[in-house]
Amino acid sequence: MTIHGLNAWGVVIGVLVTFISGGIWFGPKTFYPMWFKAKGVTPPTRENSPSALKLFGSTIVAVIIQVMVLGTIITSLQVHTPTIGLAGGAGIGFALGLGIAAMNSLPHRLFGGENYKSWFIECSNDVINLTVVGAIIAVMN
Repeated sequence: MTIHGLNAWGVVIGVLVTFISGGIWFGPKTFYPMWFKAKGVTPPTRENSPSALKLFGSTIVAVIIQVMVLGTIITSLQVHTPTIGLAGGAGIGFALGLGIAAMNSLPHRLFGGENYKSWFIECSNDVINLTVVGAIIAVMN
């Protein structure tokens, strides 16, 4: 099944991979404690944290949009260069992840009083996810 040439299963798999990767990346035994320490704040407790629906609902909508946009870009490029495969898709995802997502986020974090370490922890996951999803989309199209 495709959406204007974009393989819908590639999108579904990309969304799942990104969501699971983020859950592992920011898990209590991985980068979550280090991330909050770098931000200079105390992790929220059950009493003062946003609702799970708000957190996970917003996250899943954002991930779906992110994967759809990346998929649309890769699909559009494949129309003119049909040989874009695993490495090409990964390269496109990496370039967009580092060149746009991470670099756009940096000044926001710095002007917001955060440091390079918290930015690096957050954006590394984004860059990795976009790289992997780019490869998935390119191969499945």
